[in-house]
Amino acid sequence: MTATTSIAISFILLPLAFLTLLTPLKAATFTIVNQCSYTVWAAAVPSGGGKQLNRGQTWTINVPAGTTGGRVWARTGCSFDRSGNGHCQTGDCGGKLSCTAYGSPPNTLAEFSLNQFQNLDFFDISDIDGYNVGLDFSPATPSRSCHGIRCAADIIGKCPAELKAPGGCNNACTVFKTDKYCCNSGSCGPTNYSRFFKNLCPDAYSYPKDDQTSTFTCPGGTNYRVTFCPTASHVNLLDSAT
Repeated sequence: MTATTSIAISFILLPLAFLTLLTPLKAATFTIVNQCSYTVWAAAVPSGGGKQLNRGQTWTINVPAGTTGGRVWARTGCSFDRSGNGHCQTGDCGGKLSCTAYGSPPNTLAEFSLNQFQNLDFFDISDIDGYNVGLDFSPATPSRSCHGIRCAADIIGKCPAELKAPGGCNNACTVFKTDKYCCNSGSCGPTNYSRFFKNLCPDAYSYPKDDQTSTFTCPGGTNYRVTFCPTASHVNLLDSAT
């Protein structure tokens, strides 16, 4: 190959490389399914807002590529007026049907950041804000390196008395508000309370520094499915709260 030919090829490949970099990333589709025996009010931020899901109903949202700090959760015990104003017993987001802010504890969280380092999606289930409804968070097409996670144990039924809340089970940080449980200083370790959550839900975050066994990845562009009450044996949380 001559020097002239090499230069000509380089001029051809260079624009192609730029076109590859400029190719827009596709939004991820999140399919949210209510398999609970009762109604939940699904919430999703920063994309989606909120929607009432009766038993067996599904809600599909498109989340833009590059979204960070994303959350999906179920709210229970809700009542809203025609304007979408009201209140939920668990997971309430400022009294709005369509959420623009995170929910109030206790609420089990599906968390995600899309198209991050090496174009990977990072996702997890978190009990750091407590637990109200069982969750399964899975790629639409699982593989050995991109698989689903689940937290659907009877946490409410086994919840320590001091962490119990109407409709759910609080994390220790919510109740005691100390550095030992909240990691405000950035340095903390597991406690008996975090171990309670971890033993029942090994895939889920149990305290803020629980990264090693709680963060999972899939290739950017993956679509996801979030299922509330993924097991038939899951306890009806509204009944258990009464």
